[in-house]
Amino acid sequence: MKYNELNVEKNTRPSRKGRGISAGQGKTAGRGTKGQKARTGHSKMPAGFMGGQRAIMQAVPKLKGFKSIHAKAEVVYTDRLNSLKGSVDNFALYDAGLISTPYAKVKIITRGEITAKIDLSTQFASRTAVEAIKKAGGSFKKVAIPTRKTAEDSRKGEKK
Repeated sequence: MKYNELNVEKNTRPSRKGRGISAGQGKTAGRGTKGQKARTGHSKMPAGFMGGQRAIMQAVPKLKGFKSIHAKAEVVYTDRLNSLKGSVDNFALYDAGLISTPYAKVKIITRGEITAKIDLSTQFASRTAVEAIKKAGGSFKKVAIPTRKTAEDSRKGEKK
């Protein structure tokens, strides 16, 4: 047995505060004398409370508008799809340089004409874009956003 493997238990009881002067933590029970922090309930102040002064959230001027927490979809126009062939998904669009990352939402929007026959698998497409793709002889399938492989997933793939 090693010194760092010893199971040592604390040999003290929790102190009983406010049980008389001779008890060590009596009378003011370690809270000092008077003031807001000496009173009960002082720890339950709302976030941003500044001692009765106007809270910082109220003092700071608010900006107009709204910021969404959801990432916007990257837009790809139908006339840019003419250079692609066969099955097209997020990775094919990324390889063609049409989107910044294959792990982003993608929306196909109509602009110009599409002549290539492609089987498109992305997250979103406008109704007119789907009609244009079908008119060119292709198809559209709505799929989920591809997920990134973690280091653990790649290790599992190596073992098989």
